[in-house]
This record gives sequence, structure tokens and C-alpha cells, in this order.
Amino acid sequence: MKVRVGGPGVFTRKKFLADVAEIGGDIPDAVARHNPVATIASRGCPVGCWFCIVPKMEGKAFTLLPDFPVRPVLCDNNLSALPADFQDHIIARYQAAGVPLLDANSGFEPRTFDDDVYARWQAINRGPWRFAYDDAAERPYVERVMHMLADVSPRRKRVYVLIGNEPFAACMDRIREVIAWGGEPHVQPFMKLNSLERRPHPRFDWNEQLLRDVARWANSPAIWRKTPFSDYRRSAKTRERYDEQTGMFA
Repeated sequence: MKVRVGGPGVFTRKKFLADVAEIGGDIPDAVARHNPVATIASRGCPVGCWFCIVPKMEGKAFTLLPDFPVRPVLCDNNLSALPADFQDHIIARYQAAGVPLLDANSGFEPRTFDDDVYARWQAINRGPWRFAYDDAAERPYVERVMHMLADVSPRRKRVYVLIGNEPFAACMDRIREVIAWGGEPHVQPFMKLNSLERRPHPRFDWNEQLLRDVARWANSPAIWRKTPFSDYRRSAKTRERYDEQTGMFA
């Protein structure tokens, strides 16, 4: 039997698997097996964030996939950092195929999101504008982008907020800033790159339960709009179901 293994945890444990399986490699359009309406037009990301698995899995240089299948969910890691002509190529392919872009899922990089990028993607993006606010150093860039999107509905300004990588107060400040700037936070607790389980990893003054509680509170507008985190009780019932696999409510 031939076995091939992949996924984030594998890339940090190669020596344990090398004798029993083929590690990594490329399976064209593998994302469609996870989500049949998803596609990828590029791999890799030049930013190289220390907490991100993408550089280890796909590299810090972009690999462009010009003949990608056009589907409603686009999962590229960093759309705004792609070469401008390739961004134009992606958009032209969507327009030619008549396929709506319902979700640019991994989103844009605040440092490289400018007026040209906004105008370019505004032509086809029918879903939320997704960005990351990973640490305090990104504050001026995220604030600039949120002001650029001032006329966009809050539900279409979804900001990935990493928590646990900084002390509790700093992370909560970032969540509250996203809300104050007219967006909706999507909180993601920090996890170790070599984790084999979907369990948050506490650092600084965090613990695992606190990471889960903040994610549950922040990822439901029905909760944070009515209740400050200081008054939040995890025993409170909601009509929504929290999915720990995605960190979102269904």
C-alpha cells in the first residue's frame, strides 16, 4: 500500500514518518476534495509570519497557478501581495467564466492593501473583505484599511484576530479596535505549529479555557454586541452552535 501524508503537523515531524510514507508533494486541485466549491490560484506567502505554517508548507515565494479552476471560494494565502498582473489575471478569469467570487477566504494583507488593490478586487468580490490583525505592530495598517472600507457593511469586514500570541490585554485591545472601526472579529487562538490536536496553546497570562472563552465570545456578534467580555458566562445558552474546528458559529 502506498501512503502519502500531508497537513500542517506533518512538516515538523518528517523524521518520524519518512520510513513509512511519502511526505508532502503536490496533488492537483486537492482543495476540491475538502470543499468542492473552493479553488487556489497561488501558493506560498512572502510575509513569513513565525506562527504561520504556510512558509514551511508552501514556501515564502509565490507559486502561481494560472490555469486554476474558477470556483466561488478562493483560498489563496495573500491576494494583495501577488504581482499586480497576476491579480488582474485572476479577476479576468472570474469575469470571463461568469462565476461570482463569494469568499476570498484567506484574504488580503493590510500592509499591501492599497487603493489599487481595493479597486481591482471590488469588481468581483461579493463576499466579505478578510484581513488579519495578528499583533500590535499591524495596528496602523489595519486601521488604514478599515477606514478605506468605511462604506462597507460591518458584516463584510471580517478581521482574523490572533489571540494568545500576545498578553491578554493586548489581544483584547485588538478585538475591541476591530469592533470600534466598524468590522467583525474572527478570533483564532494561537496553536503550536507542531500540534497534532486542535487545541490552543496558552502563553503569557492566558490559559486554554480563557482562549476558548474569548473565541466563543468574539466570534458571535449576537454575544459581543450585547455583553462585554467581563460579563460573559460560558454557561449561557445561545441559538447558535460553536464549531471548534473552524472557530466559528454555525
